[in-house]
Amino acid sequence: MSEFLGDVDFEKFRSLIYKESGITFSDTNRTILESRLRERVKLAAVATVGDYYNRIQKDSEELKVLLDAVTTNLTRFFRNTAHFDTFIKFVIPDLLKCKAAKGDREIRIWSAGCSTGEEPYTLAMILKDILPAGISCKLVASDISLKCLITGKEGFYPETRVEGISPQYLTRFFEKKGGGYQVKDEIRNLIRFDYHNLKNDSGLRNLDVVFCRNVLIYFDEAAQKAAVDRFWDAMSGHSFLFIGHSESLFGMDTKFEFLKTEWACIYKKFV
Repeated sequence: MSEFLGDVDFEKFRSLIYKESGITFSDTNRTILESRLRERVKLAAVATVGDYYNRIQKDSEELKVLLDAVTTNLTRFFRNTAHFDTFIKFVIPDLLKCKAAKGDREIRIWSAGCSTGEEPYTLAMILKDILPAGISCKLVASDISLKCLITGKEGFYPETRVEGISPQYLTRFFEKKGGGYQVKDEIRNLIRFDYHNLKNDSGLRNLDVVFCRNVLIYFDEAAQKAAVDRFWDAMSGHSFLFIGHSESLFGMDTKFEFLKTEWACIYKKFV
């Protein structure tokens, strides 16, 4: 047993984190929580992990910082190309056909759990490239990590982070700046970055596409279902949901329908 984080404190912290975010810590990833707490206890200048627990009970801003610290933010541009092939070759043509019939001329997308912004910027570049004239797009990118959202809003990435972007897109949509690349304003202006905890209703409605990849794996079954139900409420009657390739709604009591395309498996809401 750790002298720093005893069993009682571990239970208190993991219960609070689950209640506030849906993120689940088990005995197998207890060491991750402990390492994040060591850092926060030091930076918050409190004596013990118990004192830190009392602090976050009263300080909502410090609680946000802790939730930021315990999330894992692994992402990259064009991550899982099969999803983007599906988006380009199936989802967008399908949506354009549906919208033409309705006279709707806007594509609305939510990147939920966007981390440092690579996913929404990937989507924005694709849409800028392939949408026909007269069709606009609106993207909302959200995360529980304020630090990640700041990086996303700034839109500056070191050279090591732009791997996976084609030379054509890199030239067209980025400006080379010392040591890295800055996303051009024509792409940045398509995205609204916003803080959001998936435990809560986003307030978004009538969305055409939701990307929430490699986020649900950190939730238990109940929290997963609650998040997926909120996605359903946020989406239009003809829309698509992308989750991580290692995630599945199989066995979950959900209204979404499984959709196998030539490139990847996604979910649809057709009502």
